[in-house]
Amino acid sequence: MPNQSISSKTAIATIRSAGVGIVIAVIAACGPLDAQVRFGTVNSRVVEERLKSYKGNDSEREATVKSLFQSAGCLEDKLTEQPVKGLKQSNVICLQPGSTDSVIVVGAHFDHVDAGDGVIDNWSGASLLPSLYQAVKLAARKHTFIFVSFAGEEKGLIGSRFYVNSLTANQLKKIDAMVNLDTLALGPTEVWVTRSDDKLVRGLNGLALALKLPLTGVNVDGVGVSDEEPFVNRKVPSITIHSLTKETLRILHSSKDNYSEVHFDDYYNTYRLLSGYLVLLDSLTGQ
Repeated sequence: MPNQSISSKTAIATIRSAGVGIVIAVIAACGPLDAQVRFGTVNSRVVEERLKSYKGNDSEREATVKSLFQSAGCLEDKLTEQPVKGLKQSNVICLQPGSTDSVIVVGAHFDHVDAGDGVIDNWSGASLLPSLYQAVKLAARKHTFIFVSFAGEEKGLIGSRFYVNSLTANQLKKIDAMVNLDTLALGPTEVWVTRSDDKLVRGLNGLALALKLPLTGVNVDGVGVSDEEPFVNRKVPSITIHSLTKETLRILHSSKDNYSEVHFDDYYNTYRLLSGYLVLLDSLTGQ
């Protein structure tokens, strides 16, 4: 895992419009990045192999997600499956304890529709969770990180709603951020600005500029909702990362959702950005 770092800086950038009822916004970084952000990344071969393990029905995908977490080092009582009422599949949960009880949740659904292979929507998100877990576990963290691969998103956010509803009011208050990954790998990293917390977006934007990695704002309001919704409804600061544009909407829920649509270099850049972002959130949130 090569280490990467950025120095303190404040940045301002323009989030461009890209169709789909999208707005143009100017976003400033959330103040200085007041310490070096150091993080590790899994090499691209491992990330690619995990992305290519998409085959099977949703029950088989649940088992694969669990296996990927195990191969990443999430073992024993840190890796659990939460049965979800009304579903055959369970939420797969990997816990990385921190020095406090403040929490950052990172989520992505593993289920898919019957049309296509569901590589983009959303094995691209689910298979990235174990690699992000490896990025944050390299050093002691303030936050407890909870990585959740949700079941039943395509059936109405069943897994994520069940997960949120299972939390007490006190547990919800301890969540400083929810980072949702849905429909990656079609191109450079996008953020759904209108469904995301302003401060979380500014932090991601500042880090992208510092790392010289692409980031644009693409709002897909009207296309659907994702697993950030139950968290937003309970006032948890959330951010949704994706890769959709007006031109690539044709991929969703169609036979075109297969591995041939993957832009792996963009996908790996998204992974690099998110690895640093989770470490940044650990430093900046909850202060």
